[in-house]
Amino acid sequence: MRYDVIVIGGGAAGLAGALALARARRSVLVVDGGQPRNAAAGHVHNFLTRDGTPPADLLALGRDEVRGYGAEIITGTVTAAKPGFTVSLADGTTHEARRLLVTTGLVDVLPDIPGLGALGGDVLHCPYCHGWEVRDQAIGVIATSPMAVHQALLWRQWSADVTLFLNGGPAPGTDEAAQLRARGIRVVPETIVDTHAGVRLADGTVVARDALVVATHLVARDEVLAGLGLAAEPVEMAGHVIGTAVPADPTGATSVPGVWVAGNVADPRAQVITSAAAGLTAGAAINADLVADDTRAAMAGSGSPMRQPG
Repeated sequence: MRYDVIVIGGGAAGLAGALALARARRSVLVVDGGQPRNAAAGHVHNFLTRDGTPPADLLALGRDEVRGYGAEIITGTVTAAKPGFTVSLADGTTHEARRLLVTTGLVDVLPDIPGLGALGGDVLHCPYCHGWEVRDQAIGVIATSPMAVHQALLWRQWSADVTLFLNGGPAPGTDEAAQLRARGIRVVPETIVDTHAGVRLADGTVVARDALVVATHLVARDEVLAGLGLAAEPVEMAGHVIGTAVPADPTGATSVPGVWVAGNVADPRAQVITSAAAGLTAGAAINADLVADDTRAAMAGSGSPMRQPG
């Protein structure tokens, strides 16, 4: 079977795109590897009407909705995608589609510090996702980039007890140090040995913290796009590279005709609800593109001329 659209990745972005396309009466196949970025998180937040829902429950609800409109969802790992489009899976099967929507997400690369747990579980990264849950607790921000001072000041909104661990890195500049002092944020310059039971420093001191915060390096899962000539590019924030993403226009269309991206693979800062919105936007754009394609084919079959855009 040749599908109208194959969606690679079944998270919020992929399922939202599949839902829009299935409701548009398109034949849709969703292929999901079952490795969501937020698997370790207890709950999804800032998703209107679904705040506090466990991530697995949200995906289960989404899959049921998508299947209810006739789309197919299979568990599998896509190993390659070729122009045309032919999608190959790890189990040796192949599937064909007229269009592709890639929503493979990203990988959070943690610093190499012994004892750091899973992101979203023992280690936090987003105050909007987890800040309320650790409000008024002792929070430790581990510096991993030049954005560390900004990060510490941001988390100060949720707790008066914030410590910035430089982990042997560069000290804040004069202005930044003044900002930290003004907000009562303690700065610890020593190197961190491990975080198994509090933050243990090289001199043997252990600093007790209820929650640890780390800014991860956000690496787009773009491997499946290599066969299509697409690759992720660096993404900057305030002049600093925070990760990578696949370039696309506001609808998710890439430089390769017929290929769209949505969610964290295209926007590393997107939260769950943002990714879902991007998937919907991409789904609508893909359907419009298919409508134009279908109309051209119908006009050619009837012998009627069709004006070309422009």
